[in-house]
Order: sequence, then structure tokens, then C-alpha cells
Amino acid sequence: MNSRFSLLLSLFLAAGSAHAAAPAMQSASKLSFGDARTLFVADWKGARIFALPVPAPVRPAGKPFNLMDVQAPIARALRVAPASLRFEDMAVQPDSELAYVALTVRGAKGQGKPAIVSIDATGQVRRLDLASVSASAAITDAPAADVAFWRDLPAQTLTVTDMRYYQNKLYVAGLSNRSFASTLRIFDYPFSGKAGATTVEMYHPVHNQVETRAPIRSMTVMTIGGEPTLVAAYTCTPLVTIPLKELKDGAHIAAKTVGELGWGSTPNGLVSFKSGDAEYALLVNSSRSADLLSAADLASAAAAPGLDAPIEWPAKPYLGVKATMAPMSAVMRLDNLNPQLLLALRRSQAGGEMQLVSIPKGGYLRLSDFVNEYDFPDYRYPDGDKFRDFHKHARTIEGYPELAR
Repeated sequence: MNSRFSLLLSLFLAAGSAHAAAPAMQSASKLSFGDARTLFVADWKGARIFALPVPAPVRPAGKPFNLMDVQAPIARALRVAPASLRFEDMAVQPDSELAYVALTVRGAKGQGKPAIVSIDATGQVRRLDLASVSASAAITDAPAADVAFWRDLPAQTLTVTDMRYYQNKLYVAGLSNRSFASTLRIFDYPFSGKAGATTVEMYHPVHNQVETRAPIRSMTVMTIGGEPTLVAAYTCTPLVTIPLKELKDGAHIAAKTVGELGWGSTPNGLVSFKSGDAEYALLVNSSRSADLLSAADLASAAAAPGLDAPIEWPAKPYLGVKATMAPMSAVMRLDNLNPQLLLALRRSQAGGEMQLVSIPKGGYLRLSDFVNEYDFPDYRYPDGDKFRDFHKHARTIEGYPELAR
């Protein structure tokens, strides 16, 4: 009996020691779902990727998001001042229509602590336990701690700039300490050890040079020309394609530049989705409208040799694959909410409140952001007006059903 008790005690203590030895999450900068129960979290301070278990998705409520000040309920849930919150990233849990938001809670001395919350369309917020990680993997080639941009922006904050999960592999873009700093890391999941790493160069038509340092800022996986392909955007804003089969540990590859979408902006998010029989990619940017690209056009551009000549600045700022302008310049983060709607994290231009709102695919705008001819109470739609049905749908999902006429 005593020996059995001793064995149980030793197992308990070993488990406790293993739990205590697990690294703590020091920051939460980027999010990406694997399956619906696993949320990947990038920790640039700790140079790790964490797998965080989340509750199983409940049946989607089918309600659009119209949270015009999401900062307030998040701050109440975290018991902090709204002004202390820095919003880092947002991802939608598959099959749930539930948003997960990564934040940094800034203290009085400028020190920040990570937090992740889930939030539904009603504004109900739940804080995640960051100590409940199921697994983690180290990033062994993070930038040096003494390297900074613009005096006080640590290069390590760009260790992970975006993540995408595809077929049991987590693709992680960012900076490394290598001479070719722009790096794509690939982690097998479940985590099995050190990540494979591929360094990437690309031709930037705005700068008219081959670049090996600036990292991918936003990316998605699409089937292009029959091949699973990384479609990725860099700052200022070249668009490239990289077949996943080219990403091999230790390789140095040249991404194919298929488009130049305009200078002076940073990609804030890139999502892909199907609308009808067609597939699209939608890129939102920090300083200008969003870019809507069809998979068919991307496939044609990827089959061509790729761009290798500069733009004609400023008269002809665009090259390569053609994008359709979408009026979403205020969006900071973007994800698919469901087959019909996007979910956007954005900031109000008037009051500065952080908003979490639905945007219809196919329209790519919120009618309530504007006042135009259609909004006057005495306006009457002419017979056969092509916008009437869309306006009725948009007003309803934006919370104005009484105006849907």
C-alpha cells in the first residue's frame, strides 16, 4: 500500500514539475486557427509558437457583428482601462462565428502583458487562460535583441508577421537572424521539434530591386494552377506566389512577383474565400483601399514569367495582376465569418473606438458608413434598380431592418 502511495505521489510531483517547467506566454502578437479546437499564438518576446486549446464551437447563432465599441466590453472583462489595450490580431474560430482577439495590456511603466479573449455577436466576452497551452515550439532563429527599427521598434516584434495552417503544417512568416532575413518557417503539428526554414527573396517593382530582408506581412493558401500555393503580400505592396512544394528546410527561393498593388501601405490581412463558383483573395491595407483578386487572374499571373521591371512612378503605380478596389481602408484585421460575411476589426474615424463588424462579401462595404442619395426618406427606388436588394440585405445585417425597403 505504501509503495503504491509513493508511486502515485511521485507521478503527481512529476506532473506538477512538468507543468511548472512549461514556458509562460510573454506576448500574443499573431493568431491562427488549426482546427476548431486549436488556436495558434505567436509569442515574439518568448520566441515561441503556442497551441492553445479552446472550447468546441457551438452552433453558429447566424447573427452579424455590429459592435461599434468593442474596446469597452473587452476592458470590462479584463478589468482594465480601455486606453490600456493594444489590439494585436483577430481570428474567427471555424464553424462558430466566434471571434478571438489578441491584445497587449499596457501597464503604467509601459510594460505589456498578453491577453486573448473570445467575443460573440452580442458582445459577450470571455478571457482565455493562457496557462492552459497544450503544446509549444521554439523559434530558434529570432532576430537579435539589439536590432531595432526607427530607434525603438525591436526587430523581434517582426519575428512572426503572419501564420497559416494547412494540412497539418503551420506556415509562419517573419524575420530571422539569418543574412537573408525574410524567412518562412514550417512547423509540423503536432509539434515534433525544430521548424524547417526557407529564406525568401522577391523582386519589388516600386523599389526596383531584389529584396531579401523585408518579411511577408500577410498571406493565405490557395490552389493556383492546380498547386497549393502561398499567396503573400509585402509592405509597399508587391504580391507574390510561392508553391508550397518549394518550401524546403534550408532552401533559399525566389518568390514570383505577380503584382504591384501600390506604394506606401502595409498589408493588414489577406483572406481567401469562394463566392458562387469563383474563388477570391481579399487584401486589406493600412493606408488605402482593399484589393480584391480572383483566383483565375492569380493563376494567369502565376503562369507568366513574373514581374522584373519597375513601375512608372507616379503615373503608373500598378503592374501585373489586376485588383478591384474595395472600400475597406479602415480595416485593421480581417477574417471570414461565414460563407456570406467577412468580420473586420477596425477603428472609427470619428471617435477612435475599436469596432468589430460584419461586411458582406460581394459588397465589401457597410452602408451605414455613408449618407447618399438612397438614404433620404423620400427616395423611391425605380423599377428594376440593381442596388435595391443589396441595400435591403445590407441595412438588415447592419442593424437597421426598419430602413430595408
